[in-house]
Amino acid sequence: MVAIAPVRIGTGEHKVLALHGWFGSATGWGWLPEVLDGDRFEWAFPDCRGYGTRRDVAGKYSIAEIAADVVAAADELGWDRFSLVGHSMGGSAVQRVLVEVPDRVRSLVGVSPVPASGVPFDEDAWALFAGAAGNDGNRRAIIDLTTGNRLSGAWLDRMVAFSVRESTREAFGAYLLAWAKTDFSARLDGIGVPVKVIVGDHDPALGAATMEQTVLRHLPDADLEVLSNAGHYAMFETPVALVTSIEEFLSR
Repeated sequence: MVAIAPVRIGTGEHKVLALHGWFGSATGWGWLPEVLDGDRFEWAFPDCRGYGTRRDVAGKYSIAEIAADVVAAADELGWDRFSLVGHSMGGSAVQRVLVEVPDRVRSLVGVSPVPASGVPFDEDAWALFAGAAGNDGNRRAIIDLTTGNRLSGAWLDRMVAFSVRESTREAFGAYLLAWAKTDFSARLDGIGVPVKVIVGDHDPALGAATMEQTVLRHLPDADLEVLSNAGHYAMFETPVALVTSIEEFLSR
């Protein structure tokens, strides 16, 4: 077991590091781990500082720090070359890994990724998100909003409980500033690694229109796919379709 990446699946030649989002952890990938092709791929799932098995690991809680830890996890694993998959906040961090060590990255997949330019908020939206560190009701409202106000209340409650259990409130609050207010998009210019962006049709925040205005401008050769029955959490909503899309792209 690697300290930074406590979950590993598969024994395949193609190495993949998968970084969780703001509400996740190394074990917060829904059914996705259950349907991976472990013969072709070997996956490692790191925990950010303040999350999961690293809840007690302090830090600056920045995108740059997450990226440095991902590279450290690859080093611990002995992986010289690897692909990257990042969800939401993790989507920003894997883009930062690409900036820092482009020669080590085979390909990159962003699942509803936060753009490298950050995310603008109006006053009401910022109040909702900024209050989520201390208010579990805000967390529930955010998950409900970003999945299109269409999913089971019991599932929403379980997602909130998982988030509260798997992250410290300090880290959770600090990471909002990291992913929302960090802009390193200019550093992506000229990077030629294959990139795919996968979003849910029911995600009003980080859907196709946002990707076209941000990520696809920063990485103009990236492919974009929209999953028709998913919002922001495709690994829970449509895990088989998500894995099929990711593995098909990684196998090219």
